Amino acid sequence: MDAPQLISRRQALASGMSDSELRRLCLSGKWRRVRAGHYLNAAAPELTAAGRHLVLALATCEATSDAAVASHCSALVLHGVPTWSISLQRVHLTRNRVHGGRIGKQLVVHSAQLEPDEITLVNGLQVTTPPRTVIDIARSQDFEQAVVIGDSALRQGLTTADELRDHLHRARHRRGSRSAAQVVAFLDGRSESIGESRSRVAIHRSGLPAPELQARVFTDDEVCVGRVDFLFAGLGVIGEFDGKVSCQSESQGAQRPEQVLAEKNRDDRLRALGWMVVRWNWDDLDDPARLAGRIRSAADVAARVRRTGHWSPTPKI
Repeated sequence: MDAPQLISRRQALASGMSDSELRRLCLSGKWRRVRAGHYLNAAAPELTAAGRHLVLALATCEATSDAAVASHCSALVLHGVPTWSISLQRVHLTRNRVHGGRIGKQLVVHSAQLEPDEITLVNGLQVTTPPRTVIDIARSQDFEQAVVIGDSALRQGLTTADELRDHLHRARHRRGSRSAAQVVAFLDGRSESIGESRSRVAIHRSGLPAPELQARVFTDDEVCVGRVDFLFAGLGVIGEFDGKVSCQSESQGAQRPEQVLAEKNRDDRLRALGWMVVRWNWDDLDDPARLAGRIRSAADVAARVRRTGHWSPTPKI
């Protein structure tokens, strides 16, 4: 992630400005104070939550010792991994020592062992590597948050399942390692969005069978009808979050009328093959019991319908 240019008090004073001038710039709204001794030009573009955290992380790391390594949610931001629902109010740093952790208004310092291969450089900062970061998150955040993050890291190619298992083994004696093991066993890089990862968690918690992800459905004469988000082979049900309209993944955003029509036509073709199609959105994920009920109702209908054609899986990432 690209960060706007920070201005430090040291740089400002070296250029001939005084502390009084710095205060006037902040009071007038021309500069914004990020943290003690670090500022942004107010003319800089409005930042997202992740962007604000990145700026705060850069300023914090500059003000701390070289031994501090950005970790946890700060490492996620620096690696460009979505931080769905995780608080970004504080920068997280890890120091390679046994004791000395603390929590402040803008900073959380973790004390933990760090191996040399668990540290990398991003934007000139020392940062925990993606596999170490995913395991740290899986040990400290709840299951759904950790799955969203782990799926995304796998999908982006930032880490692999083998790397995560290796780092999980390294963390086997640390607090939260059992929770992390459950997360790692569940991760799947074929989930293409936060919504799809959350859908997998909702399906898992409801007791429904695990669906195939991104499977392709074909007619008897080998015509690809579409690639689907979730395919419940034993139930005869196809699930879709934020609709995909072809065998290629679609970029997210507002749907055009032709996309809506294409989705409808594809759903009709899937139903003609005997599949029941269930679609859901963000609101449905807030009521997973109702979503599970819809899938089970569709499965009851599918049980009375003869299916034709076939489907093929997509290899797990």
